[in-house]
Amino acid sequence: MTELQRLHAGHSSALLAFELANRAYFAASISDRGDDFFEEFAERLDALLVEQEADVCACHVLVAEDGSVVGRFNLMDIERERGTAVLGYRVARHVAGRGVATAAVGDLCRLARARHGLRTLRAAAAHANVASQRVLSKAGFVPIGAADPAHLGGKPGSWYQRDLGAEP
Repeated sequence: MTELQRLHAGHSSALLAFELANRAYFAASISDRGDDFFEEFAERLDALLVEQEADVCACHVLVAEDGSVVGRFNLMDIERERGTAVLGYRVARHVAGRGVATAAVGDLCRLARARHGLRTLRAAAAHANVASQRVLSKAGFVPIGAADPAHLGGKPGSWYQRDLGAEP
């Protein structure tokens, strides 16, 4: 059983372990975070938590029963006036393909509407990342156009969008 939890400083060690253990797996479908990300992890996490407190983003981790992090699910670039945010997510290799990402994206969509008052979420997926496209489709997102490859680590892809007023 997993639980979607709002990111806090206490997740630091488990989150870093998740990122390190899955680095090569993630790099196969999205751009690698680079060595600097890991060397400056504590500072980056602190900065992210400050942004979260400022309501610019809402970050979550998917935590397994043993306390390990098996996924990240973030709402970034929150625009309250427009009621929009950009969804980003990644799950550990050992839980991929089991519906974990789809369930967590669905949970985050409900939180986005109920807790954050958002009306629309967007997410980008590389054309080569079929698994991510499948997650978005199952969670009620529809393709809306081409994404700038710079947003996807130089890879071509599409933007997807979901109206949070409609349940899939």
